[in-house]
This record gives sequence, C-alpha cells and structure tokens, in this order.
Amino acid sequence: MAAKINEALDHIAKAEKYLKTSFMKWKPDYDSAASEYAKAAVAFKNAKMFEEAKDAYLQEAEAHTNNKTLFHAAKALEAAGMMLKDMQRMPEAIQYIERASMMYVENGTPDTAALALDRAGKLIESQDLAKAVDLYQKAASVFENEDRLRQAVEMLGKSSRLLVRQHKLDEAAVSIQKEKNMYKEIENYPTCFKKTIAQVLVHLHRNDFVAADKCVRESYSLPGFSGSEDCVALEQLLQGYDEQDQDQVSRVCNSPLFKYMDNDYAKLSISLRVPGGGKKKTQAATADPGEAGAAAGEADEDEYAGGLC
Repeated sequence: MAAKINEALDHIAKAEKYLKTSFMKWKPDYDSAASEYAKAAVAFKNAKMFEEAKDAYLQEAEAHTNNKTLFHAAKALEAAGMMLKDMQRMPEAIQYIERASMMYVENGTPDTAALALDRAGKLIESQDLAKAVDLYQKAASVFENEDRLRQAVEMLGKSSRLLVRQHKLDEAAVSIQKEKNMYKEIENYPTCFKKTIAQVLVHLHRNDFVAADKCVRESYSLPGFSGSEDCVALEQLLQGYDEQDQDQVSRVCNSPLFKYMDNDYAKLSISLRVPGGGKKKTQAATADPGEAGAAAGEADEDEYAGGLC
C-alpha cells in the first residue's frame, strides 16, 4: 500500500510541475497534468484512499476543463462521484454526476449525459426516491430533445413507477399520460394498452372514476384496442367499480393481466377497493320508494304488535 501511495504522490508532483510556467514556458501543459492526475487517482484508489482519489480526479477534471476537453473533464467528474459513492456519501456523488451530465451536453454528447443521469438514478433510488425521479425525468428530457423517444419513454417509465411507489398519484397520472403519448407516437400500441391499465388503476386510487373512464374512452381510437383482452378487462373493472361490486373488481384485479404488471402497478391492482364498502348500488338505488315505505310501516307494526307494556 505504501508503494501505491508513493506512486500517487509522485504523479501529483509531476502534474504540478506540468502546470508551472516559467520564462521559457508561458503556458501550463494541461494535457500532461491531467494524465498525471488520472494516474495518481488510480494509485490512490488502489490504496483504498478514496478521499485522495476523489481530489485527484477533480484536479484532472479541472486540467481538462482548462484544456477545453470537456468530455474527458466530465468523465473525471463522474469518477470523482464514484469515489464518493464508495465512501457512502451518495448525495455528493450525485451532485458530481449531474455536473458531469451538464458538461456532456455542453460538449455535444447528450446521449452520454442521459446515460450518466440514468446511472445516477439507479445509485440513489434505494435512498432517495424523489431524487431518483428527478434524475430519470432529466434523462428523459435529454433523450426527448434528441428525438430518441424509445430511450426517453424508458426513463419516463422508471419515473412513473417511483411516483406510484411514493403515492404521488397526481404526478404519476401526468407521467403515465406522457408515456402513453410517446408510445402512440412510435406506434407501439400494445404498450399503450398496458399504460391505459396503469392510468385507470392510478385514477381509481385517486377516487376519480371520471378520469379513469375518460382514459378508456380515449383508447378506443388506438388500433386494436377495442375488443382486446385489455379493453374487455378495463370495461369490466369500471363497471364493477361504478356498481360498487367488490367481487367483480377483485376478479379483474386478480387476473393474470393485472397481477403480472410491473410490481408497483400490481400492488395498486391488489389493493383497489370500491367506494361504499362493497355494497352494491343496485340494491338501494333500484328499490321502489313505495315498497320501501311499506316495508318501514310493517316494521313499525311489528315493533308495537304486543303493545307498549
């Protein structure tokens, strides 16, 4: 380990020498300095000195920035972020990766920026769902700006699922609608059907039957939706929910079509309950008022049939 530390310090000394100017050397040699800082960072990393490795990567990034080589500067910033990850300092790590992504965009390599944001989202997901959503949405925006809709919608899908997991259902509804629009644009209609199911589940958990019904009605314009397995199941689900028939709703929600969705949506499906505690509307709503009055009268007669004493 001592040898690795000495090696790293030797590279740092060389880098500093390349950055010095003199009467005969007017401009620092940023390229050579960056190379030495990178070697120092690797040596520190091998010696398990992550703080020093992080600092060396940041010095490498600065040298590349001064040399106008932004792609390599961004790579060094990402590497510094990974050192912070190894030190369990995740929020700081994410900050450096976000800085790197902005530098990738500035350099004209937006795809690399979006992939960096996706990696950052995966890193932080287990600790901070809200931050992961933010990173996935940023990645989606970068891909969308480049007309990479397949990649953009994949990022949006991750964002939607995490919003559902956080019970931010209003935001989830907006996100899923955006997903559905993109899938429609790339003519992936079967996935549009699945997104309609997700929409309906989210809206019903928001107690918004009208919005859920509207999603299904709008989907009739999608090629192949009308009469499909998805369509039939959704019609049955909405009918059961509207009639407060918990048995019918549970039957639909426990079908393979719903049970084998992404886990976050499957949980919505299993936990869906109709309003009114599952007592069917039809029993009370369809009773004839005259019959109800007669029944009440009979009950009164029975109550006092034996007299007051």
